[in-house]
Amino acid sequence: MNLQTQILQPELFQLGLTNNLYIHYQLDADALTEQTLTAGEGTLNDTGALCITTGEFTGRSPLDKFIVKDLITENTVNWNEFNIAIDEKYFHQLRKKLLHYLNTKEAIWVRDAYACADVNYKIKIRVITENSWSNLFCQNMFISPTEDELDGFKPDWHIIQAPNFKAIPEIDGTRQHNFAIISFKHKTILIGGTGYTGEIKKGIFTVLNYLLPLEKKVLSMHCSANVGNDGDVAIFFGLSGTGKTTLSADPKRKLSGDDEHGWTNKSVFNFEGGCYAKCINLSEEKEPEIFQAIRSGALVENTRFYEGTNTIDFSNQSITENTRVSYPLHFISNALQPSIASIPKNIFFLTCDAYGVLPPISKLTPEQAMYQFISGYTAKVAGTETGITQPKATFSACFGAPFLPLHPGIYAEMLGKKIKENNVHVWMINTGWSGGMYGVGKRIKLSYTRAMITAALNGSLQEVEFEQHPIFGMMIPKRCPNVPVNVLNPRYTWSNRTAYDTTAKELALLFIKNFEKYAQGLSDEILKAAPKI
Repeated sequence: MNLQTQILQPELFQLGLTNNLYIHYQLDADALTEQTLTAGEGTLNDTGALCITTGEFTGRSPLDKFIVKDLITENTVNWNEFNIAIDEKYFHQLRKKLLHYLNTKEAIWVRDAYACADVNYKIKIRVITENSWSNLFCQNMFISPTEDELDGFKPDWHIIQAPNFKAIPEIDGTRQHNFAIISFKHKTILIGGTGYTGEIKKGIFTVLNYLLPLEKKVLSMHCSANVGNDGDVAIFFGLSGTGKTTLSADPKRKLSGDDEHGWTNKSVFNFEGGCYAKCINLSEEKEPEIFQAIRSGALVENTRFYEGTNTIDFSNQSITENTRVSYPLHFISNALQPSIASIPKNIFFLTCDAYGVLPPISKLTPEQAMYQFISGYTAKVAGTETGITQPKATFSACFGAPFLPLHPGIYAEMLGKKIKENNVHVWMINTGWSGGMYGVGKRIKLSYTRAMITAALNGSLQEVEFEQHPIFGMMIPKRCPNVPVNVLNPRYTWSNRTAYDTTAKELALLFIKNFEKYAQGLSDEILKAAPKI
């Protein structure tokens, strides 16, 4: 047992973990990988990445994520279907049970780490896990302290995770046996009954989405960000399937991060130290950076091998479509480190509009940006979920509703203020359908989308004439370098323009209906940016 572990042991004892546990502290990726292999809990693929399965749960379980309702959160949290209250007594009860469960094990894994690349906002985290591969995930996703920073490390927050511990719903106040519980009073996240590592990542993200706006006046964002050669910053918001990872991974620009950022008065900074990428249908041709990051030190979740080999079959979704890989940010060749950039010059809202209504690129006013930000629209297409035979509109406030403890209007007002103060250009990019809805029209070519984003970034679109969408109000460029003129205005791509008008009005009504639950307390300028029918 090394000196650091001896120092750590009394702190863990005070937390409720007994002295007879063997503590695996701050192990590197090689050691954690070897321990996982020895325990028979993983396999190496042919490039040296550790492949594991997360068990019963292969994704987050939003209905089983709770926030302790107490004097701190009672009047600040926006209680809804994602922010579900739980009584403090159940938190204490489950923490005691969870620690008792860990005390029955021969060993635990402990990691000290940071969230937030900007030292002015970083929080210190101590993660205690039941197994080695969960700890490897934390090694990949959080920011590792230096040896000097570990000396005297005192955590601001604890995460205690045990996938094999199960709650008893009728006794423990949960919905079922799995749970993720956040207590802002006790600065602790409890995770049990699920091995899905994303619960760890999104637990801290939820914490930051509460603390940074309220205490630090920093806008927290569910977005990717990249930086051009001249230092110009672009951020990309978008729900799953809209192209956020693909479009922000530009070989000509440095990647700040792929998922979580904060926006201060001076900069944009990454919350994380790594990436957690989807790898369903991954190919070296389409996503070379992610493909090449699957190597020694990476953790691959819920994939299958080609029969008789250790080569991953990325098209195989027999376990889940939500196959994932985590890896440290430095695995990306053009990563920006430290992940701190200047104020954004451009913002992109990405949507995959399966109705074929929205323009492939359009410019938004600050008021429209706030409205679209709160809406967080995309559309699912037939085949993505059982029972979906027609396009289905999906709205997720601020492009990350499950992780936002505060009212969406708070984040939107902060965004709008920053857009105005810094004269930021805001663009909506439709990566979905044109010429008709899904099943009739065609998916907008990726090459066109890339050309539009390039034109927005290099200023080419500042020189062209625009026309206004009659219903949604955004401004549509009449021309764009390397993009055919006839694809820019969606109405002109439909053979039946009356059908387009009808479909556009139907989609507008869905926007208006969705927005009703957020309207109270919002400014008139946001409300006036709604579609006009």
